[in-house]
Amino acid sequence: MKVNEIFYSLQGEGYYTGHPAVFLRLSGCNLSCPFCDTKHQTYTEMTDDQIVKHISQYPARHIVITGGEPGLQLTSAFIHLLHAHNWYVQVETNGITPIPDNADWITCSPKTPLTHLIQDTRLTHTDHHGQKPIDSNDSNPSDRSILCAPSATSDMTDAFRHSGHTRIDELKLLFLNDGSDHQRATRYSHIPARRYSLQPLDTGNLTHNQTILTACISYIQSHPHWTLSLQTHKLLNIP
Repeated sequence: MKVNEIFYSLQGEGYYTGHPAVFLRLSGCNLSCPFCDTKHQTYTEMTDDQIVKHISQYPARHIVITGGEPGLQLTSAFIHLLHAHNWYVQVETNGITPIPDNADWITCSPKTPLTHLIQDTRLTHTDHHGQKPIDSNDSNPSDRSILCAPSATSDMTDAFRHSGHTRIDELKLLFLNDGSDHQRATRYSHIPARRYSLQPLDTGNLTHNQTILTACISYIQSHPHWTLSLQTHKLLNIP
């Protein structure tokens, strides 16, 4: 696999916030988001066994496989190998590509056409993960629509029911405070998940961030179906 970095820290976001974990960041993504805060382009080729040997030096047995987009490389065989070495496997995905069914916890952080992050939102057929790629044989995965961002006329609940999709454990949606949040949150609330989180967008501007955070808290208080996710690793200044 193309590995960007491996490091040991605390999970900073979402349901497992505060849990010690080994992070396996894979290189490459099928999106180009203007707010992306990770430099995932460089990589070292590593075999599955090499990765397992490397991560076994750490005391925790919770691994977070992230990216980039891990779904571009991650296999069920690798997750099976991790399980054989007593690892709990969490995967962070944008939802475009299928994630192997044997992952222990799948966090889907969807990106949305409403923020103009993709080039084409046409929907054609559904794969097993609920995503509707433009063309299953397309060699350019950047021109694909988003699992958790249907068009206004799409019924994502129906799409999941007929797709063979297994599950999303946590749906973590960025809160933008740009007038689109309620529309997006309402749409995504119909996607089956065990937990729904809103995470304020980090703009890099403290004043703007505070405004977004205040609006996000207010929205969650009025819509308690959602919970708050903060990027605590940034607040704590840890990896």
